Amino acid sequence: MPAAQYGILIVEDDFRIADIHKAFVEQDEGFYIAGVARNGSEAKALMAEQAAAIHLVLLDAYLPDVEGLELLWAIRRDYTHVDIVMVTAAREVETISEALRGGVFDYLIKPIEAARMGQMLARFRREREALSGRNEMNQDELDHVFKRLQPGEAPRPTSSALPKGIDRLTLRRVGEAMAAEATPLTAMQVARIMGASRSTARRYLEFLVAEQRVSAELGYGDVGRPERRYQLLEAAHSWLKSL
Repeated sequence: MPAAQYGILIVEDDFRIADIHKAFVEQDEGFYIAGVARNGSEAKALMAEQAAAIHLVLLDAYLPDVEGLELLWAIRRDYTHVDIVMVTAAREVETISEALRGGVFDYLIKPIEAARMGQMLARFRREREALSGRNEMNQDELDHVFKRLQPGEAPRPTSSALPKGIDRLTLRRVGEAMAAEATPLTAMQVARIMGASRSTARRYLEFLVAEQRVSAELGYGDVGRPERRYQLLEAAHSWLKSL
């Protein structure tokens, strides 16, 4: 069964930054760029035309024709199915506070690192999949989805806590494949070691990134194309053994 495809609208007036964010998004399977808007007017037009295809908006706070926060509230009012992530250089507490009140999914301060963008996308996918097809959830399931745990608390994941599409045995195999190598690995390299498909390895690796057990960074392969490389964090070894 193919991974769910989530459309992303990038709202950014600097085409160079928009291209960087586009490259980060395209490194993650399950996401595609539904459009790129350079200002508020273009963003509104794209939302009106492709609302059903847009699931997440990456929104800058500084746009030439409208305040990003004003556009945030407009999207929140008219398109309740869409999540919004502020991707901006704005560090003012007032701006951050209003964005949080507006229900942003995340708030990323420029310049964005590929690993941080990947972490956000993995969490977005995990939460969407956890809620998909469910009529109700209990408190433990909600706490896991939203990671509402006390600092330093790292409970052993139960079968019911693992999100849809994540199997305990396969998760352990991914961890063992990474633990055997000292250098960062691509999803394809992990797939070859464990004898699985690249898409399977990528899905589990992104889950581990979201769980903060694996780090990810954007590197360049032999042909010059950017690719995500993953490395098991030291604290993850005991966690994986407990699976």
